[in-house]
Amino acid sequence: MKIGVVQMNSGSDKAKNVADAERLVRCVVAQDKPDLVVLPEYFAFLGEGREAMQGSAETFPDGPVYQRLSALARELGVTLHAGSMVEQSGDSFFNTSLVFDPQGREIAKYRKMHLFDIDAPGGLAYRESEIISRGRQVVTYRVGRASVGCAICYDLRFPELFRALRDQGADVIVLPAAFTLMTGKDHWEVLARARAIETQTCFVAVGQTGAHADGRKWCWGHSMVIDPWGHLVAQCPDGVGTASARVDLDRVAAVRRDVPVAQHHVL
Repeated sequence: MKIGVVQMNSGSDKAKNVADAERLVRCVVAQDKPDLVVLPEYFAFLGEGREAMQGSAETFPDGPVYQRLSALARELGVTLHAGSMVEQSGDSFFNTSLVFDPQGREIAKYRKMHLFDIDAPGGLAYRESEIISRGRQVVTYRVGRASVGCAICYDLRFPELFRALRDQGADVIVLPAAFTLMTGKDHWEVLARARAIETQTCFVAVGQTGAHADGRKWCWGHSMVIDPWGHLVAQCPDGVGTASARVDLDRVAAVRRDVPVAQHHVL
């Protein structure tokens, strides 16, 4: 199984963001022929403020970005993990990952559980809960013989979600993100490698990079694929771009056999 990751610098121009996403997906498919392609969190719109973010929302499955990505997955014959975007459902809004199979069918929808409400170093405040409602379901899907678990960005700090995904049989875990520069430089790689080691999965962490919100906020990038022993096997360089890695499911099985932590939990 081969996985392609797409690192973006999304902003407040939704049409441009979606066009950039499609171009980069086409690029990584043409170059590396992956089975699964992953976009970052808020790939379609990464603006500032409640009105702007909620104004970017779509309903599923009739939204134009939903339809465009479904068609793209079908055309390219890949499974497309569409990072996340703002979903409107009734009067509620969610930070939602969509996954389309090679026939363009929706096979998974994950709504972010843990919402990013912090005062970051440097005086910046983030209040995702003022925009977004909390998801409740643990979600996995299949790509070939691999079971893939879903998480988004701030979820990374809550290992109980990843244990639940492992307990549901995940071999691979995908985490689209827009991780901040100030926290990402110290915690992004450490936490992602820890989650891979704890769960003995191939961990795919795909980030936004560079400035947004007119330069007031920055994302760390450093999208990467990590093996179940915690080793980095692929990473995007700074800036917009792609990377790919081959996931060895036999390696996952071997690590779990040699260090059977899933059989040793006490709590």
